[in-house]
Amino acid sequence: MESASSFKEETSNSTMPSLSMGTSTINSYSDLFQTPTEELSSVNLGSDKDQPTELGNGTPGPLGIPPKSDKRRTFRGKAVELDAPKDEDESKDKDGKKKEPLWDSLKRRTRSLNAPSPIQQFGPCGRIMKNSAMVMQIQDPAFQRLTWYKPPLTVLVIKKTRDVSVLNPFVQLTQWLIIDKRMVVHVEAAIMDDKVLTSNADFLTIRDKLQVFREGRDDLTDKIDFIICLGGDGTLLYASSLFQQSVPPVMAFHLGSLGFLTPFLFDNFQEQVTNVLEGNAALTLRSRLKCTLKRRPSVEGENNHVRQNNPGSSSNGIIQSDGRAPKNFLVLNEVVVDRGPSPYLSNVDLYIDGKHVTVVQGDGLIVSTPTGSTAYAVAAGASMIHPSVPAIMITPICPHSLSFRPIVVPAGVELKIKISPDSRNTAWVSFDGRNRQELQHGDVLSVTTSIFPVPSICAQDQIQDWFDSLADCLQWNVRKRQKTFESMDDSSEGYDMMDS
Repeated sequence: MESASSFKEETSNSTMPSLSMGTSTINSYSDLFQTPTEELSSVNLGSDKDQPTELGNGTPGPLGIPPKSDKRRTFRGKAVELDAPKDEDESKDKDGKKKEPLWDSLKRRTRSLNAPSPIQQFGPCGRIMKNSAMVMQIQDPAFQRLTWYKPPLTVLVIKKTRDVSVLNPFVQLTQWLIIDKRMVVHVEAAIMDDKVLTSNADFLTIRDKLQVFREGRDDLTDKIDFIICLGGDGTLLYASSLFQQSVPPVMAFHLGSLGFLTPFLFDNFQEQVTNVLEGNAALTLRSRLKCTLKRRPSVEGENNHVRQNNPGSSSNGIIQSDGRAPKNFLVLNEVVVDRGPSPYLSNVDLYIDGKHVTVVQGDGLIVSTPTGSTAYAVAAGASMIHPSVPAIMITPICPHSLSFRPIVVPAGVELKIKISPDSRNTAWVSFDGRNRQELQHGDVLSVTTSIFPVPSICAQDQIQDWFDSLADCLQWNVRKRQKTFESMDDSSEGYDMMDS
């Protein structure tokens, strides 16, 4: 099968490094922030507002190297010398090194893919010089757009389970994608045995054309160009769990209960999907957490097994704790460490970048992404963070302290969570509500931001979608409006009487 089509995010004026699948050249989140200047040497120097674009005599000149006969040019309205200073002292800096002509430095300043000027510190196209060989760029997330390198051919359709109301939309969508759009549709293998679907005449006409996969057995990497979710937020979390590296763009339709992460309505799905396939959509890059669980090597004579409460596990509820390779999990919402069935407080040591920060004494700890800040974390008293903010939220669960408030740390730090040596009990950990297992003394859970985000397609744009979800799903700041005074004259008279 042909490898997946590539896509990229774009700013309104220029092209950003792409986040892509298959044969594409993207790699990950890090490409959005670091771009060597050597790779940008062929990029045009940019718009005429930021460059010397006219000759010293006022005659417009082309972009690029000026004619050799010209001695002066203007930059931002000021005349600048093109040649090096004649005075030997003036040609050296305070360290004794030779200065280069200003024009040469202007030529060498590459117009990076989104940086208007080295003077501007932050904004839609901010730029930070780290050293002579590396440029750190800060892109305004509001300018991220979906663009396909080539038309998408394969689509993964995920529907909500145990919900009969989703079956008809599922059949309509898959039939339209296969017949009208000529796309290859992948679905879960369990769908093929659904008794309600197998009795649907429309579904039987396309059943043999569907491609199936089995979670944990089939690798979807480089096979999927596009994901469509039908259901609630859980379908998006499930789609994220299927891709432990680069994730295709996800379009989520609201057919579930809450629908905070599902901005699309199914009424006119043909028009909306067509717009996305044509690249007319904004993107929200939802960061994920990379969680690494390292088990303590077993000691001779100890029980080498740790209990695991995961119905879908193939290990019959038992995993080894014998020092084998650490296991990684990518989560979109949060990783939760709690006291489990124990009646005692959890005592968990928290480290940030190797430094011991605090001991969590309470029911547990939530480490969430900005996307997850509106899930379990907000129920535990945390603030709500827009998903484009690069951060990690740390929220205690019922801490036995009046001063332990939720905190936000930079996205690049590494958290380590351990059971305190003097803790009376162990703890339990779950990853987006799945893979729940016990943390023993000596086990180490490391958490940091993954370089593989989930590109979530917006129905409108990043800001509008988020605030609509806050209002519709969480009833954020819903209050009856205060009434105005019926007559300003009457009110002023009343105040005068009170004053007198």
